[in-house]
Amino acid sequence: MFLGSLCVFAQKPLTSQVATPAKLGTESEVRTAGFLYKGLGIGMSADDVRKTLGDPRDKSDPQDLFVFSDDESAQFIYGPDKKVTAVMITYSGKLAGAPTAKDVFGEEVPAKADGGVSKMVRYQKAGYWISYNKIVGGESMISIAMQKM
Repeated sequence: MFLGSLCVFAQKPLTSQVATPAKLGTESEVRTAGFLYKGLGIGMSADDVRKTLGDPRDKSDPQDLFVFSDDESAQFIYGPDKKVTAVMITYSGKLAGAPTAKDVFGEEVPAKADGGVSKMVRYQKAGYWISYNKIVGGESMISIAMQKM
């Protein structure tokens, strides 16, 4: 399954719900606990996602799209059992509320010469992968993806 970037459109920001992935200290903790977005992650039910985040902008059995502000959106992909199999979070424009690669992976990730950051980690034992990509420039963007393997 391929997840692409999401376009973000205007809606009032949920400042009390700025995404903060779980702060996880060691790689074994990451493998055990998993990556959480607003308390949600792989394996959670579509009902739990909707109860936590409210009504999505676009809702269907296979996926939901939530748009929280001009700068933040999230897409949840569901399997046949209506459980989350993938999450794609996109921040664009002002990146002040976006998590850093360190927030996601628990360690610093060196920036490239252009200021961008890119890292992907496969957590084989936990059965998922996480990627973090930061593009800087005229239209700065951070995308964080997590998918069940």
